[in-house]
Amino acid sequence: MDKVLVDTSVWIEFFRKKDPYYGIVLELMDDDRICCIGLIFAELMQGAKSEKELNTIKEFLHVFDFLPESIDIWEDAGELSFVLQRKGVTVGLSDCYISVITKSANTTLLTLDKHFSAIQKETVLNLYRV
Repeated sequence: MDKVLVDTSVWIEFFRKKDPYYGIVLELMDDDRICCIGLIFAELMQGAKSEKELNTIKEFLHVFDFLPESIDIWEDAGELSFVLQRKGVTVGLSDCYISVITKSANTTLLTLDKHFSAIQKETVLNLYRV
């Protein structure tokens, strides 16, 4: 089974225990399908609501596979952002980065962010269907 990169927006719903995302993430955990990247990890740490939640997030380093990251991913993200802007599509650089790393690692992205549907129209991007 493919690995699934869980976006920050879904983790927020998970920590709030809101379905369907709470159940989906639990199932992905049980199946050992979740992967992570530094950007999402840092965003989650930044938004932690308590020391307990921060410590839970820090455990990600020991629980989930982290996708390999390189300067090439940033280069491709910048180029994707450039192409999208030229087409009148405004998407944040972080979302472009997440899209590029998802594609390069041949994973699927689980997100609530609608920007990724716009990105998917311009590049190959596997989105997890809920």
